[in-house]
Amino acid sequence: MRAIGLMSGTSMDGIDVAMLTTDGETLVERGPFLSVPYEPAFRDKLKKGLADAQAITERSQRPASLAALERELTLRHAEAVKVFLEAHGLGPGDIDVIGFHGQTVMHRPDQALTVQIGDGALLARETGIDVVYDMRANDMIHGGQGAPLVPAYHAALAASLEAAAWPVCFVNIGGISNLTYIDAEGRILAFDSGPGNALIDQWVEVNAGVPFDQGGVIASEGSMLVPLAERYLDHPFFTADQRRSLDRNDFRPPALDEAGLHDGARTLAYVTAAAIQRSAGHLPHPPQTYIVGGGGRLNRTIMADLADIAARHGATVLKAEEAGFDGDAMEAEAWAYLAVRSLKRLPLTFPGTTGVSRPVSGGLLCRAP
Repeated sequence: MRAIGLMSGTSMDGIDVAMLTTDGETLVERGPFLSVPYEPAFRDKLKKGLADAQAITERSQRPASLAALERELTLRHAEAVKVFLEAHGLGPGDIDVIGFHGQTVMHRPDQALTVQIGDGALLARETGIDVVYDMRANDMIHGGQGAPLVPAYHAALAASLEAAAWPVCFVNIGGISNLTYIDAEGRILAFDSGPGNALIDQWVEVNAGVPFDQGGVIASEGSMLVPLAERYLDHPFFTADQRRSLDRNDFRPPALDEAGLHDGARTLAYVTAAAIQRSAGHLPHPPQTYIVGGGGRLNRTIMADLADIAARHGATVLKAEEAGFDGDAMEAEAWAYLAVRSLKRLPLTFPGTTGVSRPVSGGLLCRAP
């Protein structure tokens, strides 16, 4: 099937659109990719939506700004699909399904509560393409954390690796970082590994008025504040026996008087890298190869720290592109892949990835009129 995946992640920087031809199992043919950035005014609306979402106690609730925001977000995704199709000479009839992530505004796994705003029926009407959305909820119904969902796709990609040293660990550094461990026998384990770009983004936005530290330049001019880094890395998340998925608000940026702009960015970059290695300590064997996707792979300071830390444990760090993949497109591609799996009622999550009681499928299907 030919599928389009749509991702708007915890960094809230825009919409990623990717196309796959896939059987939802081992066949994966990667297609084109498009990223549509959000302008600052809409990012501000999303931030307000995160605050308004704190009042949610039941998944269907859309308090304050959220109902209007959900509609606007969905229409922006529909427009992104139309731009993508036109750019590649395609029409709605050329696409079998859209996998629609929506925007996470609340994720409380301890309460089995996750909310991604995004109207699947509206997207199907606007694009003329069938839509699978709300893919996390069924996992939680069956005792899972609702995240991460990308590991099923990582496993399909790992099957194409030829020269990697095993075990392999796929790392996505988005707003939150997560990892997927795959050994040579195909065993899969996955969990959120700690704060990703969200802390750095919030820090530089408040202190420098820019949405992110492009290339890690700001961090490269600072010095690490060891006590501040240790405070983050001593968080009980890293030592807890049970792995859990994270909400954007589980880790907060430093207070303004705790660091200067550059030292704060430098310290948070180290925390992002060190958190990955610290969480990898919960895996059955130390990874030998790390394959890094997500926006964080473009932060040279994070990547240098991660490479240095991994080398001390005998491991190699590769950007997704160095392994033959597209680190920007990977999550959107995953949502295309998962949509096809959902249509075939194949499992999206597994006990080793989310803690779900058994492998389960998920997602809601909205047919195009």
